[in-house]
Amino acid sequence: MYKPNFYKREVFVFRRFGRKGYSLFACLGREVVISTLSAFTLTHATAKGVSIKPIKADTIAAATDREMILGEVSVTGTRAPLASGRTVRMVRVLTKADIAAAPAQSVNDLLKLAVGVDVRQRGPIGAQTDVSIRGGNYEQIAILLNGVNICDPQTGHNAFDFPVDISEIERIEVLEGPAGRVYGTSSLSGAINIVTSSPMRTSAYARAEGGSYGYASAAVRLALSGGNAGNSISGSYTRSDGYSRNKAGGLNADYSGGKAFYQGAYAGDGIAVRWHAGMSIKDCGANTFYGVSSDDQFEHTMKTYTALQAEARAGAFRLRSSIYWNHGADRFEYFRGSEVKSPFNYHRSDVFGVSVGGYFDSPLGRTSVGAELRNEDVVSTKLGEPLSRPHHIHGTDRDYKYGLNRTNVNLMLEHNVVWRGLTVSAGLVAAKNSWNDMNMRVYPGVDISYAIGRSLTVFASCNTSLRMPSVTELYYSVDGHKADKYLKPEELTAFEGGVRYASGAVQAEASVYHNRYKNMIDWVRHTSDGPDASWESVNFTRINALGVEASLRLGLDRLMPSQHVLRSLAVSYGYIDQDKANTDGLESKYSLEYLRHKLVASLGVSVRRNVSLELSCRWQDRTGIYTDTGGMKQSYSPYAVADARLEWLVRPCKMYVEANNLLNTTYVDYGNVPQPGFWFVAGASVEL
Repeated sequence: MYKPNFYKREVFVFRRFGRKGYSLFACLGREVVISTLSAFTLTHATAKGVSIKPIKADTIAAATDREMILGEVSVTGTRAPLASGRTVRMVRVLTKADIAAAPAQSVNDLLKLAVGVDVRQRGPIGAQTDVSIRGGNYEQIAILLNGVNICDPQTGHNAFDFPVDISEIERIEVLEGPAGRVYGTSSLSGAINIVTSSPMRTSAYARAEGGSYGYASAAVRLALSGGNAGNSISGSYTRSDGYSRNKAGGLNADYSGGKAFYQGAYAGDGIAVRWHAGMSIKDCGANTFYGVSSDDQFEHTMKTYTALQAEARAGAFRLRSSIYWNHGADRFEYFRGSEVKSPFNYHRSDVFGVSVGGYFDSPLGRTSVGAELRNEDVVSTKLGEPLSRPHHIHGTDRDYKYGLNRTNVNLMLEHNVVWRGLTVSAGLVAAKNSWNDMNMRVYPGVDISYAIGRSLTVFASCNTSLRMPSVTELYYSVDGHKADKYLKPEELTAFEGGVRYASGAVQAEASVYHNRYKNMIDWVRHTSDGPDASWESVNFTRINALGVEASLRLGLDRLMPSQHVLRSLAVSYGYIDQDKANTDGLESKYSLEYLRHKLVASLGVSVRRNVSLELSCRWQDRTGIYTDTGGMKQSYSPYAVADARLEWLVRPCKMYVEANNLLNTTYVDYGNVPQPGFWFVAGASVEL
């Protein structure tokens, strides 16, 4: 299901046209053949009689009665756009069709299908999930919404509190490995970009579903477009009683949350503008998320996101800029509803960012430059340095007494050369942070690929990046934790090489990578001190990781057209082995617990006309140990989980049933937080 974005030089013949961005071709009344697309991708077509006028992909669309945007998917593996097949970095893409077919209720569930992504749940429906890439931890990846960084400097635990419902997502892009010169220094081990549906198409959507453990969810969306502009608004609500109870018999994994999202776009002569504003509110029982001395913890989070993005032409230079503000507030209760036992922790974060850059072409290739200024401000009842003026917490009799403000500056430079089958992308990111008076540091990288014929490509890369510690890692010294405010930034040097093949119904890839971490941050405790020992935030001197990934995707309906049942088959496998400094006697929360093995498989079946079945299964084996509620040390056990989705589609309506954890497997992603067993969901949606 998860498929890479491969380089294809094929002849496309358009014979049938639906409600797509390229439907203008339908007025020609004949086949349209587009042949040579080696260096650029067609994004426009002009209808004059029967003539077709190709325009380079980097031309900004003017939405007039003579031009229509084709709406081609464009993913980002470099700072400057290249034809999708010429991007050197491997960008794994989960398309809208994949999302619709998957038996998943959240983005977290979807990412489980990516072999290089580790999804560690503490609760379902996105209640609290840590996502990492290639053996790193959840703080080391950049999370983006339509290309805008929405990472929270306080903690990465709630990074996936998106303001958009899963039905609003057009695609998910996963870039594995350091992506500093593309997305900035927060992307130490990779980046995940959530791209929402375009508001430039008038449509209406509604969905309702329900299932096990009191689960219920509903979503609506309306998009209106006209002329050169479009707007859309959506909202959703989800709740569940949860699948577990505390010792007193009360719910401790219950969930309720709502999302609201507005976005707009304008495409004029030589300029394109897009903007969005969204909110996510969540209340969830936190079970034993952060310690076993309380089995009824609770979290409330509220996040808002606003951004304005623009692209314009200034002579030969293509200018891109954005400005954004992310706001978050949360309350954590170690003993739910009881401040007498432990005072509630309140935190508020505000992130303001502005970026400007662009690219230009010359006989030597395509050059991109960029700069980003990002200010992070966190106030808290527990985290940070004492404030000279406390801030009152609205709705309470308490104040934010601590905080931290820091500013990060990124300067990026990249140059891309495309010559015949060879593509070279080289660049650097220079970073300076006001925290601890950090000096400017430079992190270079280079990617190379070579296409052998039409189907086979070999590639290699070497990239470096860094990450600043989160405020929690620096200052969280409560509830059995002891933080170190003098932690050093993490650094990573990553080498990768591999081969990929794409021809018709067969897509395959294999790669080997070597990650060299320096000053990797984790929470550890000494097992010899017993289960009551404090968790301490520390820098590991070094961690080296060797990994292998391989994937194969088959279009069975194209390979065996005579059979009308099997539609697609995808299999992928990942292996990681870490060589660490001496860690005997240490129990880790993150770095020493990684997926050594992960196997993912999915099968698409056409049961009958308009009825389809999607089956997926993953098997994974995690290293590491944890201390159970009885004080005994336990190793993580391998487990397999199977999911299924049966769908009946009669446009514009869709009805479906989903079953998660079909085999009712008992397993944990984090010690002492068992995951739900068999989970059943039924629902229906309509899209006009």
